[in-house]
Parts: sequence; C-alpha cells; structure tokens
Amino acid sequence: MVKAPELVAQKLQHLPDSPGVYLWKDAGGDVLYVGKAKSLRSRVRSYFASDHPFSLKTQHLVRHVADLETIVVPTEAHALVLEANLIKEYHPRFNIALRDDKSYPYIKVTVNEPFPRMFVTRRVVSDGAKYFGPYTDVGAMRRSLNVVRRIFTVRTCNYDMPREMPERPCLDFFIQRCKAPCVFKQTQADYASMIDEVTLFLEGRSDEVIRRVRERMELAASSLDFERAAEMRDALHHLEKMEEPTVVLRVEGGDRDVVGYARDGDDAVVALLRIRDGKLLAREHRFIENVDGEADGDVLRLFLAGTYVAMPERSSELLLPFDFPDRALLEESLPGESVHVPQRGVRRELVQLAEQNARHLLEELKLSSAESDVRAGDPVYDLARELALHKLPRTMACFDISTTQGTDTVGSCVFFENGRAKRGEYRKFKVKTVVGTDDFASMNEVVARYFNRRTTDGKPLPDLVVIDGGKGQLSAAHAALDSIGLGQIALISLAKRDEEIFVWGRAEPLRLSRRSPALRLLQRIRDEAHRFAVTFNRKRRSMRTVTSALLSIPGVGPVKRRQLINVFGSVQGVRDASEDDIAALPGFTKASARRLKEQLAASDATAAPAGG
Repeated sequence: MVKAPELVAQKLQHLPDSPGVYLWKDAGGDVLYVGKAKSLRSRVRSYFASDHPFSLKTQHLVRHVADLETIVVPTEAHALVLEANLIKEYHPRFNIALRDDKSYPYIKVTVNEPFPRMFVTRRVVSDGAKYFGPYTDVGAMRRSLNVVRRIFTVRTCNYDMPREMPERPCLDFFIQRCKAPCVFKQTQADYASMIDEVTLFLEGRSDEVIRRVRERMELAASSLDFERAAEMRDALHHLEKMEEPTVVLRVEGGDRDVVGYARDGDDAVVALLRIRDGKLLAREHRFIENVDGEADGDVLRLFLAGTYVAMPERSSELLLPFDFPDRALLEESLPGESVHVPQRGVRRELVQLAEQNARHLLEELKLSSAESDVRAGDPVYDLARELALHKLPRTMACFDISTTQGTDTVGSCVFFENGRAKRGEYRKFKVKTVVGTDDFASMNEVVARYFNRRTTDGKPLPDLVVIDGGKGQLSAAHAALDSIGLGQIALISLAKRDEEIFVWGRAEPLRLSRRSPALRLLQRIRDEAHRFAVTFNRKRRSMRTVTSALLSIPGVGPVKRRQLINVFGSVQGVRDASEDDIAALPGFTKASARRLKEQLAASDATAAPAGG
C-alpha cells in the first residue's frame, strides 16, 4: 500500500460518493493528471490502496502527487466532458495527449449576422456562427473556398451591415463577385437564400444546391429574364463540374460519421470519415500520444468526449470500431444521435475503411519518425486487435521443436518483421541438454538459448513470441523467458489441432475465424517455423546416416568422410560417383577410390535382403 502525502490524506477522508473530476497536482501546484469518476471517494482512494504493480505510469504519478482537487458534477456524463475540457486546458503530463486540434483551420460562416460573411479561422467559439471543418487537408479547404467564391457572391468586406454601409460598391461588384447588398442592390432575403446554399455546399449537399439552381434557371428562362438565366446556367455548370471531384467514394445513402482507430505502443491515431448523402467527402484525424498502459477504450473515449462532441457539424449517426465502458455516457452527451458498433454489413465495411485510414496515418507517422523502415500490413494490426496487444507486433519470433523417436532433436526460430519473413534472422538449434523425447524441456532450452544470445549481442527483442504447440509448450517457453527476466514479453502459442490460440495470462484459449487475416498470419509463421525445424532435423538424420555408412570403410577417416559428404552430399552420391571423381579429391588416389567403391558395393550386398 502506498502512503498518501499528509495534505492528500486529509482530503481523502472527506471525498463525496458522487460523480466528478479529480486533479492530481505536484508540490508546485502544476496539474499532473486529470481523471473522471463515477464515485470520487472510491476512485481517488484506489490510488493509495495498492502498489499498482501493472502500471509503471501510475506508480510514477503517485510518487509525485502532493495535492488533490476535486470537482463534483451532477452525472458521470458531465464528468466525461469536463475531464476532456480540463485535459485540453492543462495538458497534464500523465494524461493521454491529444495533439492540439486548434492548429487545424475551419471555414466560418457568420449566419448570426444580417448579411453573413465567410472566412477561415482557427478558433471555434460559441457565437452562433456555423463552422465547417476542421480541415486537416488545407488544400481541400482552399478548393472549397474557391468553388464557393466562384459560384456564390458572398461579400468579402468587413462592414457591420446594416449598421455600417459604404457610399458606393467595391471592385467585387464590378467584376461580378458580389451583388453589392451594401448599397441595397441585393435584398437581405435574396442574400440569405444564397447563404443557405453556401452552407449546403460546405456540408457536402451539392445535389440539393444543383437542384435549386436549376429550378431558378428554368424559372428565369420562362420569365424571359435571360440575363438571370445565364447567371444560373454558369453557376450550374461550375457546380456540376466541381461536384464529382469532391466525392472521394460513394457508399450506402445517408449521413454518417465513421471512426477508425489504430495503435502502436505509445502512439495512436483516430480517423474520422464524414459521409453526407451517401458520399465520403472528407477524412479528418488526430494523432494521440502518451497512451502507453492505457486501455483502447479510454483512448477512444477521450477523443470522442474531448474532440468529437465539440465539433459543430456532426452527423445523426456515429459508427465506432469497438465498444467501451463509457459508451452510454457518450450517448448522453450526443442527444439526438445514434451510436453503433456494427458487426457486419455496409456499416462494418465503412468502419473497416476508417480503420485502414487510421493504420495508414499511423504508419506514415512511424515512417516519418524513423521508428520503422517497412510499413506493417493490415494483418499485423488485426493481430494486435485480436490479441489485445498494446504494442503492435511489428517483429515476431516463432519457435518449433522437431525430433525423430527421441534422436536428432532440433529447434527452430523464424523471424517475421511487419508480417514478412526476415530469413537473415532465422536460427536453428541442436538440443543439447534433453535426453529422449521431451518437447517441453526442449522448448525451454531453445527459447532460453535464443534470448540469452539475443540480449548478450544487444539485439532488439521481438514484440511477440509465438510457440508452435499448446499449453505445455507455452508454459515451458514462459518459464525460460521468466528465468532471464523477460517474462513481460507478449507470448502466445498456436495449437495445430483446432487452431486454438493460447495467450499467456489468459485462462481460456482464443478462437478466431478461419478467414481472419490475423489467424492466417499466425498460421504462416507457425508453418514456416515447422518447415525450418523439419528440414534441419532431416539434414541431421541424413548426415548421421552418411557418416555411419562410411565409418566401416578402412582408410576413410574424419577428414576424408567430411570431403565426401561435402562434395557428393550423401552415400548414394558417393555410390554414383566415378572412381576418377573420387580420386580427384585431396588425399585420394585411384587405388583408394577403387577400394572405397568396392567396400561400398560389398556393404550394400551384405545389407540387401535375401531373395526368395
């Protein structure tokens, strides 16, 4: 049990059994960590109830705590949002860190003004205006602005209309970029109708804008207002020309926000796909740091509560990649929106698309920071998700044992990096300490020798160790790792019979779909380890057979036997060789080659079964 500082201990005695947010502070008053609780009393006291053996970050946090501040709120849903807001305000060092989204620009339309304006801003405030974004792709934002300004005549001046009005229109009026509402050449109702179409376009509803413009063009033509009809025709032409390039992908109809998630160790990425009228229009993302030791559900919750809830333009439907404990609280923060975790169908395919985007972004981050030389494939991410690994298994080592009736027992280790075989890191072992058939003891020896050598040479350890076998082989491998202080390495075994995955630390085996990319990757590395072990075992048996056959031939010592094996490969190869071929070897003459052939022929005749 950890002893609380005196000031904190006094406050622990009076904590309410209510929902709220707590702030841990250091001796200088700086906020170290912000957390939420359903019950402040039980959650805050839990920090000093144990030594937190499974969380180094919590141990480090508790050692620096000097003060405590708590904020009581009506419900846990309120605590969810307040926690996210306080994290963004204080940036505590022990919290998950969302990269600051204020660096991303928005398009702001001041619909709260009589004659709204449109401009770029990086600051979102609750002022009644409409904000579109954030745009992580600034180029896409600029293209949207150019389209709007080419088609619609939104004013670019900063007059506080109608309180401030110029005496004459500006240049935009004369080049037909503005209809001069500032000098009453355009009515407020007509201007407001245009702004409605601008917001529809920025929301991705260009089909509706095209329909309205076409109706007005036809109405003007029927009224013989050909100048107005020509304006609408030109606007329609630009809209139809620009509509398709803004569509990234067409999917099932409807409006949806789709979340994808990818994680590797201390870094994670959340990707958000915006779908409007069945068209994928934009992708946004956040890089998230300092997530080591945090559950995936907590990381996703923080993004949703701290970023998504605050977004001004949300869909009525939100699709998530997986469930998490605080989902009900999130739904309370999103009134009128439905939240789903789809398991199949078109919605699941959309989530998979968002996850692919997140994986791509995370790989770009890793590659740009020189933490990886090769991009990991999707099955590697699927494997991390299925096994609930916090660190992506970019490197995997798989072990297998091969024996023939208790003799020639060998072990193999194959090495995969980012889902691909790295043959330069393959290793094979002659089992030295085990007599007879004992797969468990053999596995223990091979794993211990491999990791002892790996640590001695200062080489990086694999992110995941895979054992070909069941619970017994898994326990033997863990005992070997634990004996050299590496018991924390992620360890699993794959049993051939039912393709069950045994994960060290879990009581029940894991069974994946036969079509699962994660299972197929494990099968591939397991089968490669088995192939490598069996090949080495056969070679050992062949070498032993060749050596024993040559041992009985007079005049052929160890050096000559080695030469024969290296040149001809087997006893049969020596039998098939000519006397001249054998005599050409160092230490042999034509006479000794002839005697060797005669001795082999005699031994073959002796070993041949009698005819009958």
